[in-house]
Amino acid sequence: MNTLNKVITWNPLREMEEAQNPFNRFFSVGFPNRMGSGEIPSLAVADWSPEVDISEDDHGYLLKADLPEMKKDDVRVTVEDGILSVSGERKSEKEDLKKKFHRIERCYGTFRRSFTLPEDADSTKVTAEFRDGVLKVHLPTTARPRSKAIQVKVA
Repeated sequence: MNTLNKVITWNPLREMEEAQNPFNRFFSVGFPNRMGSGEIPSLAVADWSPEVDISEDDHGYLLKADLPEMKKDDVRVTVEDGILSVSGERKSEKEDLKKKFHRIERCYGTFRRSFTLPEDADSTKVTAEFRDGVLKVHLPTTARPRSKAIQVKVA
């Protein structure tokens, strides 16, 4: 007897959180840091949204996106008008009539994440690499001329 089919632990708080998360992502404005205003709202609704980390060091910015079980050819990175976009599609497993699924929590389908580039990012030198299900996008920075303070006489 398969007890997995009979016993299911119900956690109403977790279910409320899972239902609320897509709404939070839709209405959030992204990261309030040097990456600009954050994620660009889009009218297109994606099937899922990969987790992204953004860090900065002396050489530039690094964006890391978790894209498990995806192939490099299924991912697209573009830079246009100061917007960095990462998009693609994770395909679901082919239906196997011999398999009996008890739970499916991972998301499949198309996704798109867009970010405003910071002023000091050099959009002509963006590079990307994809390995072990992690996309790394490198955004080198350019030296910005520092403005001088000018004292203005008050008449």
